Formats: sequence, structure tokens, C-alpha cells
Amino acid sequence: MTGSSKLSVGLGVIHLFCKPTPLVDRDAVLDAMTKASEQGTQVVSAAVLGHKADLAVMALNADLWALRLLQTDLTEAGMEVVDSYLSLTEISEYAAGLPDQMKQDRLYPQLPPEGKPAWCFYPMSKRRSPEQNWFTTDFDRRKELMYEHGASGRKFAGRLVQLITASTGIDDYEWGVTLFAQHPDDLKEVVYTMRYDEASAVYAEFGPFYTGLVAPPDHVLSTIGVE
Repeated sequence: MTGSSKLSVGLGVIHLFCKPTPLVDRDAVLDAMTKASEQGTQVVSAAVLGHKADLAVMALNADLWALRLLQTDLTEAGMEVVDSYLSLTEISEYAAGLPDQMKQDRLYPQLPPEGKPAWCFYPMSKRRSPEQNWFTTDFDRRKELMYEHGASGRKFAGRLVQLITASTGIDDYEWGVTLFAQHPDDLKEVVYTMRYDEASAVYAEFGPFYTGLVAPPDHVLSTIGVE
């Protein structure tokens, strides 16, 4: 390999949404995820509910070549990537005062969290319309709105783990949001609750939602019919 593919800070995060083709090889799919894990990539597998995809693979590594190789191995094993999202872990400008351990947890999360199999992912951006332009709003006001937004999320502490990753200049939206919850209805409740915050109600634009159930790869493949 040539050139730099490793981030200076944080991890690259790719969400791959796949469907099996008639040529899918179960052992090769499992081998692709095992090989990635053995080479230092965190791999989360989920069975997707609904028609958009069957298998979701969320992978994290500071080396973007490692993420690309996992994608290649999955497609060569007979999985078709029907949608994807690329983002990076970050510490936002509103979180500068957080304790060092919380900053590390955001930059280098350990996934999946134990006991939280309900999972969803969605991308989002902030509006730029003349009447609702997040980026021309004063920083102190934006910070105040984000603190309000964070306070709503903290009501779900213990029930839910949230990872917000940055994708400005990398993918179609500005952030990706990944949620892990104890129960599927926790996902609905937290998103519903936080949409009433002004930061979301006035300024947020949401992309498509993917929802599924996290489990070991062999179990996920069985539930989507890859035997």
C-alpha cells in the first residue's frame, strides 16, 4: 500500500448495508469479518428490518484501507452493498470542556455495547435556509441549543448508547448517528423526545433510517437466510 490512509486523530467509521446475491458464500462472509477483526477493525453486525437491506456491517478503524478491504472482501463473498455511509469519530466544538475520558470515549469507542442489541443508524445535517441557518447563528446560541439537546439525551442514560460521527466533506450529510438500545422502543422514544429540542425541531434535516438487531455474524447470517 502507498500513501497515508490513517487518521491523525480518531477512527474512520463505515456503515455497509448489504443484500446477499445468489453467489453468496456464508463462510467467505464470516471470514471477511473475522479477518477484519483480527487486524484491529471493530466490526458490528446487525440483521436489518425492512426492505432497504438485510445485513448491516458497521466497522471502525483509524486506517481507511482496512475499511476498504473489508468492503472488498464482503463483495467478493457475494454480498451486494446497496447503501453505505462513511464518517469519522470526533469531539465537537461544543464538547471542548468534557473530561478527558469522555473525549477518548468519543474518539475511540468500544463497540458494540453489552446488553443493547436494538440498533439504528441515520445521517443528518443542519439547515442552511435563510430563516433557519445553523451556521450563521451565533456560536454561544448554538452551544446553548446543543446543551439543551444533550440534556434530553442524558435522560436515556443506561438505556441507550449514542455515537455521533462527522461526515462533512466525506459523505452526503454532515453527521451520522448510531444508536444502541436495550429495547427497540427505546430507539423510537429517544428520537421522538429529542426532535422537540430547538436544535432538531428548527435546524435538523434527517436522512434515511436503518434499524436492526445486533448479534454475532453467524447468527445474523442465519436470520437473513444465508446458510
